Formats: sequence, structure tokens, C-alpha cells
Amino acid sequence: MKVITCPHCGKLVATPSLGRPATKITVIEVCDALRLLHDIPAAAQKLGCSRALIYKILKQYDLTPIDFSNGRIKK
Repeated sequence: MKVITCPHCGKLVATPSLGRPATKITVIEVCDALRLLHDIPAAAQKLGCSRALIYKILKQYDLTPIDFSNGRIKK
């Protein structure tokens, strides 16, 4: 629960958590899934996240999906 102030009347209102819960997926889990499956949609399904999250995590570490197919990232 989160308590916020109503912008219209100024009363305090208890609300459920706002937004999606954070996902705790590490770059190592993403890399392992991509090495195993060689496919972003399949890796996202295996990890239970969106494709966009996988791309976001890879971008943080300056990686691309191609790095896993051309041998830059090895086992």
C-alpha cells in the first residue's frame, strides 16, 4: 500500500502499489538464455519478461543479440 495526497481535496488516500513490480533479471541470466536459445522471443518467454527488457539489459552492457551468434560472447 502506498499513501498519497489527493490533488483535488487534499485528503490522504491509501492506494495499491503503482506500476508493475520490478523484475530481477541479471545480465548473466539473459546471456545464458540467449546462448541456449539463440532467439530473443524465446529467451524472453523462458525468463518471463518482455523482449524490450532483454534489449534494455543488453544495451546497458553494450551487447547485441548478434554478439551471441558471431562468437564474441563465448560459453
